[in-house]
Amino acid sequence: MKTIKLSGLFIATALIAFSCSKPADTVETSEAQEVAAAEGKTLEIVPDATTIAWRGYKPAGQHFGKIPAVEGTLAVKGEEITGGKFTFDITGLKIEDMEETDESYGKLYGHLQSADFFDAENHPNATFEITSVEPFNSGDVIADVEQFETDNTPLSSSELSPENPTHWISGNLTMRGTTKNIKFPAAVSLENGAVVAKAGFNIDRTAWGLAYGDEATAVDKAKDKFIYNTVSLSLDVKASE
Repeated sequence: MKTIKLSGLFIATALIAFSCSKPADTVETSEAQEVAAAEGKTLEIVPDATTIAWRGYKPAGQHFGKIPAVEGTLAVKGEEITGGKFTFDITGLKIEDMEETDESYGKLYGHLQSADFFDAENHPNATFEITSVEPFNSGDVIADVEQFETDNTPLSSSELSPENPTHWISGNLTMRGTTKNIKFPAAVSLENGAVVAKAGFNIDRTAWGLAYGDEATAVDKAKDKFIYNTVSLSLDVKASE
């Protein structure tokens, strides 16, 4: 496994170029990979400072919110990050574009928790487990995927990425009983003895079986009744002793 050198975390990388790149330098989703061996000192996540922010899209609008972290660790050996695992509570999902007292909030929350989406009754948690970490080099770029154009076209991966990524992080993301490996750029820093990481990227929800309203049907696109398969995620992690 390639590891993070924390001593170089404050050095800004070159600006991201919005163009195609070789596959090794782009946001990727692939089959699950071997988990990195967690060696060295164990840091515990700070739950109040560790979340996944989500944003879903459809032609007629957007919904967004957060999924809270319930537990997690980050392993650090010397100046190197060697592994980590984080667990998020799907049942604690929040919708932030409407009031919780609204009837629509309850309907949307129930639908997201149902078998149409997360199937939270059977899969109440999501997990992310680090498989590798690599430096974000000055020549690396983030390639965007073409999206079906509407008034609410999803944000691109380059728009979601931190301004100055320091590393590429790969890890197994498990939702709804399905595990896929994702690779994305992140900005990682050491602040007052704590490791802080920020990342933003897109995933195709159907890869994890969240297939309700799949946009693949041309008829639905013509009627603007589909839900984009693209979901934007913003990951904030803080871990300390």
